[in-house]
Amino acid sequence: MTQAATPTSNGATQVVNRIKRAQGQLSGVLRMLEEGRDLQEIVNQLKAVSRALDRAGFAIIANELRQAAREGAVSDEDLDQLERFFLSLS
Repeated sequence: MTQAATPTSNGATQVVNRIKRAQGQLSGVLRMLEEGRDLQEIVNQLKAVSRALDRAGFAIIANELRQAAREGAVSDEDLDQLERFFLSLS
């Protein structure tokens, strides 16, 4: 259960889109730094990038849990591992 869902599944596609959006936001942060923009604006954008990545991580874990539930074979060890992944994001 350590491998993320393939990009062909709907949930994985949504995660990929979230990460691409965060990548674009991060590029915006770099541009803001190069332009010497206001610190508060830069920090706000960094917070947005961080939230977007956190949400992507949570979505990956949720997708994995859904997939395991659909397959009907979720061991306590699998649940413990997913819990560790989840907690590591906070």
